[in-house]
Amino acid sequence: MNPVARRSALCAAISLLLSPAALAQDAATLDAVQVTATRIERPLDEALASVTVITREDIEASQAPDLIDLLGRQAGIDVARTGGPGAGSALFLRGSNSTQSLILVDGIRVTSTGQGVFDFAHLPLEQIERIEIVRGPRASMWGSDAIGGVVHVFTRDPSAPSARVTAGSYGRAGASAAFGTGDARRGFGITAGAQRVRGFSATNPNSVFSYDPDDDGYRNRNLSLRGRTAVGTLVLSFNAIATDAEVEFDRGITDARNASGGVTLAGELGARWSHQFTVGHAREDLDTVSSFSNAFRSRRTSADWLHTLAMGTDANLRFGLNWQRETGESENVFNGPLFDDTRRSQAAFVGYGGRFGRHVLDLSLRRDHSNQYGGVTTGNAGWGVDLGERVQWRLSWGQGFRAPNFNELYYPDTGFGFAGNPDLRPEHSRTWETGLYYAPAAGQRLELSVYRTRVRDLVAFAAPLTNNAININRAALEGVELGYRFDRGGWSGGGNLTWQDAIDAGTGRPLLRRAKRKAHVDLGHAWANGLSVALEGDYFSGRPDFGAQLPSHALAHLRLAWQFSPAWRLEGRLENLTDREYELVRGYNTPGRSGLVSLVWNGR
Repeated sequence: MNPVARRSALCAAISLLLSPAALAQDAATLDAVQVTATRIERPLDEALASVTVITREDIEASQAPDLIDLLGRQAGIDVARTGGPGAGSALFLRGSNSTQSLILVDGIRVTSTGQGVFDFAHLPLEQIERIEIVRGPRASMWGSDAIGGVVHVFTRDPSAPSARVTAGSYGRAGASAAFGTGDARRGFGITAGAQRVRGFSATNPNSVFSYDPDDDGYRNRNLSLRGRTAVGTLVLSFNAIATDAEVEFDRGITDARNASGGVTLAGELGARWSHQFTVGHAREDLDTVSSFSNAFRSRRTSADWLHTLAMGTDANLRFGLNWQRETGESENVFNGPLFDDTRRSQAAFVGYGGRFGRHVLDLSLRRDHSNQYGGVTTGNAGWGVDLGERVQWRLSWGQGFRAPNFNELYYPDTGFGFAGNPDLRPEHSRTWETGLYYAPAAGQRLELSVYRTRVRDLVAFAAPLTNNAININRAALEGVELGYRFDRGGWSGGGNLTWQDAIDAGTGRPLLRRAKRKAHVDLGHAWANGLSVALEGDYFSGRPDFGAQLPSHALAHLRLAWQFSPAWRLEGRLENLTDREYELVRGYNTPGRSGLVSLVWNGR
């Protein structure tokens, strides 16, 4: 989009969202607290970053078929998937690579040590209580990977029994149940679920690897546990989640087992001093049976100790230590063992921030050291100023880095003309961002963000003569994001718009599978008799893929719900109302017109 057209579209969108009809809305306050941007609970207007909070209520209202679909509706996020439910998925946050976003589950880093990504396809929405998306670098608080941002998933903490039964198109069937009891200092909860999908053919004739028109199914079983007990003035808690999935693809099947969890001791150490000490572990086991059978094992053990000191009325000092040990193993049927390696790292970080009258300040600094890549220092600085009772302007600068994954470091040359390189350096980034936050009335939120990111030392399999991994590429990422939500008088809705340019700075070519423009809009109404209905729309501009340009597409969805008793609710969702054919990855199919029906019981 040229600059004039971009400015015109932006002005038109702002004018529409700030029209008198919109500003006249009055509603309950939307969720306004986050913990991921600053590592402690702070109001959204003190995060000094673009943050989206998706609550359990939002998840249930969306009736999204899965997590990757829900994330793909958010501003600044592109997703790709190689087929139907359970198929391999990738997330691109603000145009960054799929390996350049930090993924946390209950504060535990869950990305694979081998590929450096997390497959959202296997984490069911029934297991999720809350999602926080922080856009922009957070390396000075969290370390490696947080170049594009952070996606933090919090698992269910049930306080009462509940259950859900689901059926839908493509042979989908599933059930989940949860039970919990207790209070803030003592309690226990469990959530379990299972689903299967007959599926549809993952590939189509455009696929360059293989094409088999048979149905490719998916099965998933999942379980999470959570508990806590008082230990004097402190609280000792634990959480764990495990998923076991089977994914069918053309001429093969993958067994994917993921688990993560941690034990935390947290509480007050003094009148103005609190701490949180967490020991965590995440693991992934992938076993693929096909004409090219292979296996991969990923393990990560970590320890985090975070301290917070209250400084005055509205300021805080945060400091802490981090340690982690990562291991990865890989083998295939032709070559046997490929690598079995370990990496250790340590870090120390400090942050200071708070509100000072009309001004909000946040500063942070972190030093990471690894036995593989050496030392990296990252910083972040943010400043915000209230321009009125309901308006805040913010400006921030931050650094990010990504440590090479084990495939890039240690994968041997198996005859395909590429191999890893143990001497790789981390990728580095710098980002400038400015934004405007506006709450026109209670229960409404409008946010505008403009960012500019430069990434250097990108890893590519492009070494002269060998095509081994080297640090060579650069990327330029720029964009504008606009979002708005409201809720009043039975009506609720909103939307987001994203304009972005994500290019290879060396060649000037756009990065693959990122749409230059995307939009999401939804509008719904709920009646006093328990009925509700909503219509959703999504638009994605054309985007490049390997050997092709994927065309633009627009989708429409309809959802209905009936709360026919205090404990029971019936839900129905129609996906892709116009039965639009489109691809997220060249050669891979997506669902056509399809439906999903759920019966939900809450025993509160």
